[in-house]
Amino acid sequence: MPFKEVKELRKSGKLVEALTMANQDLEKEPANIWNKRSIAWVYHDYLKESATKDNFEKFIDYLIKLKALELPADEKMVFDTCAYQIGKLIFSFANDEHIDYSKVNSLFENIKTFHFTKPSESYSFLYKAFHKCYKNWTNYLQFADWWGFDNFSSQDYLSEEFKGKKIMSIVEQAYIAYSKKLLEGESKEVEGFILPKAIDKIKIKEFLHKLDIIIENHPEYQYPPYFKAKLLLALGDEKEVLTNFIPFAKKKRNDFWVWELLADTFQPEDERKIACLCKALSLKTPNEFLINTRQKITEILIRQYKFQEAKTEIEKILLARNDNNWKIPKQISEWTEQDWFKNNASLKDNFSFYKQYLKSAEEILFADIPEETVIIEFVNENKSIINFVKDKSKHGFFSYSGMIEKPKIGDLINVRFSGEGQDGFYKVLSIKKSSSDSVCYAIKDFQGNLKMREPASFGFVEDIFVEPSLIVKHELNKNDMIKGKAILSFNKKKNEWGWKAISISSI
Repeated sequence: MPFKEVKELRKSGKLVEALTMANQDLEKEPANIWNKRSIAWVYHDYLKESATKDNFEKFIDYLIKLKALELPADEKMVFDTCAYQIGKLIFSFANDEHIDYSKVNSLFENIKTFHFTKPSESYSFLYKAFHKCYKNWTNYLQFADWWGFDNFSSQDYLSEEFKGKKIMSIVEQAYIAYSKKLLEGESKEVEGFILPKAIDKIKIKEFLHKLDIIIENHPEYQYPPYFKAKLLLALGDEKEVLTNFIPFAKKKRNDFWVWELLADTFQPEDERKIACLCKALSLKTPNEFLINTRQKITEILIRQYKFQEAKTEIEKILLARNDNNWKIPKQISEWTEQDWFKNNASLKDNFSFYKQYLKSAEEILFADIPEETVIIEFVNENKSIINFVKDKSKHGFFSYSGMIEKPKIGDLINVRFSGEGQDGFYKVLSIKKSSSDSVCYAIKDFQGNLKMREPASFGFVEDIFVEPSLIVKHELNKNDMIKGKAILSFNKKKNEWGWKAISISSI
């Protein structure tokens, strides 16, 4: 039996003899599937033998010959086995400082008609190999479309561990890489002319649908929401960008680049743009990472005639670029030659300027969370703690450090809470003073005669408790007619709600 004989020659390492016999059998019966299988496996062994950079030409030659056999779709075993050899060779290219993409393209072109098992371990291995070359590979999108993101195995969706470090799943890597390539755009040739790179809006819209599915099914993946925002931004859909990006931004709010990207969603005249840039620059980040952010805010500062602040940013840009021997952009050089730059002194830093906008920036993230009006019942200045009351069902305390200045008892404030409180402690996202027309059912005006029972040092106006400190402060006497404001308060001793005066306006 010819197939068996060729196989025995292969297994004993006699590939020349195996190939000779397989060729003879194929010439006699070119349509015989067993003859095609026989020589296909010989080609596989030669591929395995030549899967090195030095033997690339031999590898391609045998790959072309395997392709020429035109094996039917159900002959997957040989292709699946060859996938490992193809992947192995691609991986060897990927490690080069300067990848020879002509060879990568050649390999891709010659496997397009191969019938691989999808999904399978070998098919995923093939993807991982080509993926390693994606950064400067102009045909990556074409390859990814051919490979098909629907063909990932269940294992591909799981993160891996390498040398004690957690590595994101190949699926998440794939969606990130595809997004980056879409954002880069592609060059097109029209009538012999190479047009500049441009994004393919139709392709982006198609991919966004797939991105939505991966975001919904895998909320543990951190970066797909980020790239969805980038792609939406590329399409010019500002409103949808915010809707989709905000949840991601909340998780990564301490990373400067998140705020820089958020700034890109707003028009130059929108104050939220400078607020986001200020927030980005206020975070602890090495100066060399901030040069693009600083350049963006400098443009705005110049338009606002804030020349000292603009010069401060430019000098920090120059410092970072000079320290790293980076080229000075033309725009920066032009700014330094202008009169305003020469005639204004720079500041030590712009942190006081950034501070003006930090609350506005934070509010962008939490605009979807409603503000709640509460009243301050007590302030612990040493610990920066506010005790508050909204109503009988919502009251407690929270830290106000860095969020509001000089709070005092009786102030109405608008607060965005982060979830429900635990043992009375609430986390808050934003705090600001309430407007004069704000409504809070935990405060009311009162008027009436002060009732006191001697020798007690406290009193009541109807059901409102007036504590001794207010009586002493205002030199109140029994039966005095007084006006003031009272706050809803819980009496721990009596285990009941009541009202207590917090201020006296007139006697």
